[in-house]
Amino acid sequence: MTDTIVLKPGKERSLLRRHPWVYAGAIARVQGSPWVGDTVRVVASDGRFLAWAAYSPDSAIRARAWHFDEAGCVDAAWLRERIAAAIARRAPLARDTDAVRLVFGEADGLPGLVVDRYGGQLVMQVLAAGVERWRNEIATALCELTGLPDLHERSDAAARDREGLPSREGTVAGAPATDRLPVVEHGVRYLVDVPRGHKTGFYIDQRDNRREVARHAAGRAVLNCFCYTGGFTLAALAGGAASALSIDSSGPALARAAEQHALNGLPPAPCEWREADVFEALKALLAEGRRFDLIVLDPPKFAPSAHHVERAARAYKEINLKALRLLNPGGLLFTFSCSGAIDVDLFQKIVAGAVFDARVDAQMLRRLQAGEDHPVLMTHPEGEYLKGLMLLRV
Repeated sequence: MTDTIVLKPGKERSLLRRHPWVYAGAIARVQGSPWVGDTVRVVASDGRFLAWAAYSPDSAIRARAWHFDEAGCVDAAWLRERIAAAIARRAPLARDTDAVRLVFGEADGLPGLVVDRYGGQLVMQVLAAGVERWRNEIATALCELTGLPDLHERSDAAARDREGLPSREGTVAGAPATDRLPVVEHGVRYLVDVPRGHKTGFYIDQRDNRREVARHAAGRAVLNCFCYTGGFTLAALAGGAASALSIDSSGPALARAAEQHALNGLPPAPCEWREADVFEALKALLAEGRRFDLIVLDPPKFAPSAHHVERAARAYKEINLKALRLLNPGGLLFTFSCSGAIDVDLFQKIVAGAVFDARVDAQMLRRLQAGEDHPVLMTHPEGEYLKGLMLLRV
């Protein structure tokens, strides 16, 4: 007998709309004894087939749909086909960079799996019970399909805890990963710390937005807040920025930023890497009467869950308000949120409130988002975690 999840009456609507998540509260009963990560049949209260899904008994998301074809299956060959299709879709990006996200979870029909390529190095994150169940088969497929022997795992994100899975990091295949892996993005060279860097070592998702900053940086005084290893700063300097002040609370991250600055042989324009709390630094810059022509705000996740939205909204408003007051007329503000609990509309309202309180006039020139290797499944809007705005102070 196939293990089966039976939903409560009316709880089938999201799956009928092909949303891939089944929450614990939607389940009436579980028939059989599925183990962690097993593939289960999901049916409506009247027995109608809805999906094949991966079972996760310790997660609030109790099941994640693999697909919605009753006649289909989930095995190593099927997973390999999905991985191959995801990799093929990213092939055109090789003309701009050798740092690419090859697999992006639910958007590629592989919930909980993230795979990045940095030059000849593969890095994977296994963040849900279903892909944990198929971890070895996935690793083999990745190396074979890409022709790359070196695979490192960074399954150390908080999502593992929510799935009841232990954290794991280390070499899966091939040679150990380096903490200074060189990659190139739109002509700028970066050093990726695969074993210990944020995420899988680099913020690939900001590729297009770094290019947008570079396009507008010529001749401008730039302020980059929460700069980490200086990605936006290096892009701005490559684009001809007249000066750059970059602020982050991490001394090691700033040291790596300075190292990358030297690696690229960028113009020795006034360039300062300042270790400080950004909130306090913005206050001090205002007191000093400093002004800038282009400001980047790319903070860490202020709202890790819906319970933190109110506090996060205050933090986003505070930094945006101060940045707007530091911005010269005609200046540009690139402001971002990576908090999944704060959607695009709410983020725009928060920034609009900051504009009002700053008593300035500003135009939104465009909305910003992650690159095309981070697609959003139309039936899974939760996948749009990174959002941003490009504002002009008029």
